[in-house]
Amino acid sequence: MLHKEDSGEETSRATNVFLTSFISGAVAGIVCDFVSFPLDTLKTRLQSQHGFVQSGGFKRVYQGLAPVMIGSAPSAAVFFVTYEGLKEIFQPHIPQQYHMFIHMAAAALGETGACVIRVPVEVVKQRKQALLRDQHKLPLRTLYRGYGSTVLRDLPFGLIQMPLWEYLKLYWKERQGRDCMPLEGAICGSLSVAISAVITTPLDVAKTRIMLSNTSAEKTEVKISTMLKEVYKACGIKGLFAGFLPRVVGFTLSGFLFFGIYEKVREICITSLPP
Repeated sequence: MLHKEDSGEETSRATNVFLTSFISGAVAGIVCDFVSFPLDTLKTRLQSQHGFVQSGGFKRVYQGLAPVMIGSAPSAAVFFVTYEGLKEIFQPHIPQQYHMFIHMAAAALGETGACVIRVPVEVVKQRKQALLRDQHKLPLRTLYRGYGSTVLRDLPFGLIQMPLWEYLKLYWKERQGRDCMPLEGAICGSLSVAISAVITTPLDVAKTRIMLSNTSAEKTEVKISTMLKEVYKACGIKGLFAGFLPRVVGFTLSGFLFFGIYEKVREICITSLPP
């Protein structure tokens, strides 16, 4: 049976994990999305079924920034609160060689939760990036039309990215005999993000086209399998990797920024908050 002191310490520790994850994820999300937004806009326009030039080309690359600034902090915070919270709960009770599975499960649940906020933000953002002028407010059904495709993109992304990030940090720690510094964590993060971005690009192309489809499109027309088949039929493998360069470059740079800021803010929070 737990003593009152032990119970109080556990509650305080859980609160600290929640706060540090929330603040770190929110700050990292906002800064990262702002800096990488122009490359994300170019990627969206390259993937658009309406064509790069018609979608805006190199003009107005910060079009659609407002919804991202509103949704970036809460979606990143939801992901990291879920991810770090599940790690905190399960890792002490499971041998280290199996921690990878905890990281994968935590990343999957974190991405699923974050997509509830991320998807409507992405829909509005990408339609603005592609200069689509919607005459009326988008209905809820349209705002969440890309939920399945986004989850299908982000789940494998998270399942690769987060365990790889944790592995690279652990490898560095064992080689150096100390924990990663924020800069080193940022390098590990950028490498894990780059690899994940390469592998999931076709899913991102399908997700973009679903979100940019006509608001009156039938459900069967905006299925991820339908989009992938249409893109392959029209443009082959090259079409499935449309926007590859700005996506991978953008994700590598944003991964470095995101994980570097996340680690630094987390370090500050841990030293500032009472034990």
